[in-house]
Amino acid sequence: MRDNQDTPLAIIIMGVSGSGKSSIGEGVAEKLGIHFIEGDALHPAANVEKMSKGIPLTDEDRWPWLETIGREIAASLAKGEGIAVSCSALKRVYRERLRASAGGHLYFIYLDGSKELLTKRMGERKGHFMPASLLESQLQTLEIPTGEPGVVTVDIDTTIDAIVDASVKSLKAIL
Repeated sequence: MRDNQDTPLAIIIMGVSGSGKSSIGEGVAEKLGIHFIEGDALHPAANVEKMSKGIPLTDEDRWPWLETIGREIAASLAKGEGIAVSCSALKRVYRERLRASAGGHLYFIYLDGSKELLTKRMGERKGHFMPASLLESQLQTLEIPTGEPGVVTVDIDTTIDAIVDASVKSLKAIL
């Protein structure tokens, strides 16, 4: 799938931990016929270790990770291939850095949910390095992308299939 300027589609599925970025990203990528990358897999080992210990990441921790994600997006677009990546992208400055890496051709699906729902979901996860204790830190860091270009907001208080469908429908509406 391509955007309105005939560029392959590049999408960040964003939100705080527990919002469903990975599951939704996989579903969206499948429906759109594009490649999916799990952004958490691109974290440097030191970041994973910090988060595993319940220590919030700083901007300095996140920059190398965001640069890696940006390179993956740029490489995919250079090959003429669409890509979807899960990435918290909590601050506008992070999203701007990612947009620059994509040459401005980047869309965001912001997964929005209540603190209660996010806490419940995090408590139900098994084997994830991110402890529920870091949710509050992420919520405090989050700069909601209201009004930013190329962003759709999708409520997560429903099933994965319904969220994927709403994400694709909302995205197609702005392409």
